[in-house]
Amino acid sequence: MPSQATLREIEWLTGSGLRPTRQRVALASLLVGDGQHRHVTAESLFASVNESGERVSLATVYNTLRAFCDVGLLQEVTVDGSKSYFDTNTHDHPHFYWEDDNSLSDAPADQLEIVQLPDAPEGTEISKVDVVIRLRRK
Repeated sequence: MPSQATLREIEWLTGSGLRPTRQRVALASLLVGDGQHRHVTAESLFASVNESGERVSLATVYNTLRAFCDVGLLQEVTVDGSKSYFDTNTHDHPHFYWEDDNSLSDAPADQLEIVQLPDAPEGTEISKVDVVIRLRRK
């Protein structure tokens, strides 16, 4: 009989239409198994899954994170145009990027007020606004 945690991950996957393969369940367990939101990179998730005893390739981690994003289970947050973090909280909210340790955390959404955005160029529409506030320790 699957554990309660395993049921959570399987429901998370199947609710989005994804088949719960062994690798997906292993990664989902690390992402949402405890019900807490987290921000991970592909590399940090790869290290965590291998520490757990599961054998999953880095390519599988990247492909699985992309599949999770494609069905709306994760939100990708790009920092510096090259570093991607994956957030289990898919609601619109701002982030703090901690330059000293290259980590990402949620910023208080209730303290952010965007009064006006520039008009989108002709023939386009704004699909999303990402707010990443870069921090470094004094």
